[in-house]
Amino acid sequence: MPNVLVAGHVNWDVTLRIDRLPAPDAEASIRSRRQSGGGSAANVAVALARQGVDVSLIGSVGDDEHGARLASELEATDVDCAGVRTVEGTPTACKYLLVDDDGEVAVLGNDGANEAVRPSDVDPAVVRRADHVHLTSQRPETAAAIARIARDAGIPVSFDPGRRLGDRPFDATIERADVVFATGREAEALLGSEAGHLAFGERVVVVTAGADGAAVHAPDATYHHPGFDVESVDASGAGDAFAAGFVATTCETDDLERALRYANACGALTVRRDGARTAPSRTAVERFLAARE
Repeated sequence: MPNVLVAGHVNWDVTLRIDRLPAPDAEASIRSRRQSGGGSAANVAVALARQGVDVSLIGSVGDDEHGARLASELEATDVDCAGVRTVEGTPTACKYLLVDDDGEVAVLGNDGANEAVRPSDVDPAVVRRADHVHLTSQRPETAAAIARIARDAGIPVSFDPGRRLGDRPFDATIERADVVFATGREAEALLGSEAGHLAFGERVVVVTAGADGAAVHAPDATYHHPGFDVESVDASGAGDAFAAGFVATTCETDDLERALRYANACGALTVRRDGARTAPSRTAVERFLAARE
C-alpha cells in the first residue's frame, strides 16, 4: 500500500446552498446552510484514505473549536495528522462556499491559520518516508521546500496550486513537480506565463473541465476523457477527489489513460452528493466503472 504525503490548506467550510450565484448589485436566496471540514489538502487526504492509501498530512489550524473538530474528523478517517500544526491565538481558516442549483461553486474566505507552516517547520525525514508527495495551495516557499526535499530523494511530486495560481510565485514548485493539476481557466493563465513554459515542458499536466471531463498532456502524448454524465448536486471537492483518484492510480501504474478514467469517476461520484468531503471509496468507484463497461 503506497504512502502519500499531502501538504497544504486545512479549512473549516460553511456551505450555503443558494438559488443562483449573485451578479454584482444583485441578490440570491439562501436555501440551506451546513458546516464541515474542508481545504484542498485535507480533502485530498481524506479522499486518498478512502482509496485505501496510507496518508500523512502537513498543514495548520487554529486553537479554536473548528481546529479541534477538524483534527478529530481527519483522525477518524485514518489520516495521519502528526504534521498538522495548531497555531495559538489564530482562528482556523474559514471558507464560505456558495453552491447554486446547478452545483456550481464560488468561494469566499480568509487565510486564518492556514499558512503557518514555514520551510523551517518541515521535517525532511517525514517527506522522505513518502512514496508520493501531493502539494496544494499554501505558502509558496513551503511548497517549494517540500518539493525540493522530495525531488532530491527521488520521490514523485504532484501539485495542484488551485484558484490563486495567478497571484502567487509557484514557479519553483512547478519546476520540481512531476504532475501539475489545473482547471481549463488556470491552464490558460499558465500558458501565458513563465510558469506555463515550465509546466508544459517535461512534466505531466492534467487539465480538468468539470462536466466535460479532463485531458492529460504528457511529454510524448495527450489523452482525453469526456467525463461521465451524472446529475451534479455540488461540485465543491470534486477537483480534490479527481486529484486523489489520479494520484492513487499512478502510484500503482504508469497507465495515464487508466488514471484519467478513474479520476473522472471519482469526480463524477463526488458531485452527486452535497459537501466537499464526499469522495467515494475504491469499491464505489470500481462498481461505477464496471457498470459503464
